[in-house]
Amino acid sequence: MGYKVGVGISNKHLHLSDSDLERLFGKGAKLTTFKELVQPGQFAADERVDIVGPKATFKGIRIIGPTRAHTQVEISMTDARTLGIEAPVRESGKLDGSTGIKLVGPAGEIDLDEGVIVALRHIHLSPSEAQEAGLKDQDLVDVQTFGTRPLIFQDVVIRSGDAHKKEFHVDTDEANAAGLANGQDVEIISSAK
Repeated sequence: MGYKVGVGISNKHLHLSDSDLERLFGKGAKLTTFKELVQPGQFAADERVDIVGPKATFKGIRIIGPTRAHTQVEISMTDARTLGIEAPVRESGKLDGSTGIKLVGPAGEIDLDEGVIVALRHIHLSPSEAQEAGLKDQDLVDVQTFGTRPLIFQDVVIRSGDAHKKEFHVDTDEANAAGLANGQDVEIISSAK
């Protein structure tokens, strides 16, 4: 195929529902923008929370806005082991039966019953970018990396829609294994399995 996509490395972060935002930060709380992200309408917020597991606590973890219908915590497998939990590898938003965790903010805390996942690696494409690549939403592709630790990521899901822009999302474990850096190009080498 030979379709190139830039890398976006995803460190641990979370998305909050409106009600959980208020529980953690107080009534009427709103997220404020620290930095705009590549994906349209998304931003890293100034607000941060602590994630508390059975074995460890991660302090000051960044919230990604805007708010969502359900709170979702995205971590790597290494993070899960450090926290002392098991988190399933899932596509964003597929939270049924996922792991729970405690969140602590400046105005309160929440014990989530579910919502912690290791995000399934994926490629965001706008509809026109997907058409250019000959792909559609939910296709699976293989992605070749380059550099000193080249490898092929298999079964990478395509996420295409108006709220998407070309970017290959991997977590810190995957990026480190392949020696990847933000913005580095990778290449889709096969598609539509």
